Amino acid sequence: YVCFWCHLVYSSPILCVLLLFCAFLFLFVSSIILCIFQSFSAVVLKLFWIKLSPTTILIWVHPFGVVAPLPDCWKQFQIHGCTITDDKHAYRQADAVIIHHRDICSGRVRMPTEPRPRSQKWIWMNHESPTHSPRLQKFDRVFNLTLSYRMDSDIYVPYGYLIPVVNGSGSHWSASHARVSFYNELKRYVNIDVYGRAGKPLKKGSKAVLELLRDYMFYLAMENSQHTDYITEKLWNAVRAGAIPVVLGPSRQNYERLLPPEAFIHVDDFPTVEELAQYLNKVMQNPDLMKHHLSWRQNYSVHQLSFWNEIYCKACEVVRRTRGQTSEVPHLKDWFCS
Repeated sequence: YVCFWCHLVYSSPILCVLLLFCAFLFLFVSSIILCIFQSFSAVVLKLFWIKLSPTTILIWVHPFGVVAPLPDCWKQFQIHGCTITDDKHAYRQADAVIIHHRDICSGRVRMPTEPRPRSQKWIWMNHESPTHSPRLQKFDRVFNLTLSYRMDSDIYVPYGYLIPVVNGSGSHWSASHARVSFYNELKRYVNIDVYGRAGKPLKKGSKAVLELLRDYMFYLAMENSQHTDYITEKLWNAVRAGAIPVVLGPSRQNYERLLPPEAFIHVDDFPTVEELAQYLNKVMQNPDLMKHHLSWRQNYSVHQLSFWNEIYCKACEVVRRTRGQTSEVPHLKDWFCS
């Protein structure tokens, strides 16, 4: 065998060099393929682990101090692989911690004092408007993700939204609010029934609100403050009940992100309150106008947010999808109040 190679080197040196080169090339290519395979296997295993391993979300404080049963995300919302807990002993194992702004902004509830695990995300949760969200500046560079009704949140959970049909918290009332002065002006021209703390007693429960609104053609869905994307359950209660919402809040363009333009009447569309009142009376007396504002409903169903279980499970879904990604909210107040 040795003599064969000696003879080959002596008789065909070029062929021998080529054979050696091919052998080296084979080993080199094989090592690259092996490295690629190992890297690919590691990525596949990591993705497989992310897909199958459960995600634990810790609720640091129940919103407004009201303790409620925590959800089974799969049974209630078909979101798999999520464990929602309020047991602070699970802090070190939690993939994310949800912290409700209203409960920690005053210092009544303390933030976590233990060092944050390296891969853990802190989630700032808030469904109040900036007007009712004090001391935001305290939390610059504290949180990794935002969760709110704003469309540019990391975890966007609106008060409600429309679903195309195939084939076919507490209220704030103050005399200084724009909605109150608007109401006082409008009631000079049309009859308005007021329920709740500012008017007639209202039965408890969301169903009671819907049953009540079914007796009305219009509902004044007026927000306690005007901010980007701050469109609350007032609008969605009206839509679900079949009333035409008369809205006072952010701009018409903002509402049209959520509803067809004819689905609501915006107070800004009228130069004066009297002209708005005249239009409402006109709609009541004109079947074609009424149909214009209501016919869109046959193409949509309404989904209204389930506080707080749906929020927790949606947060888990996003955390699960973004495992391994790092982020930080540098200027919470600048963003939320913009």
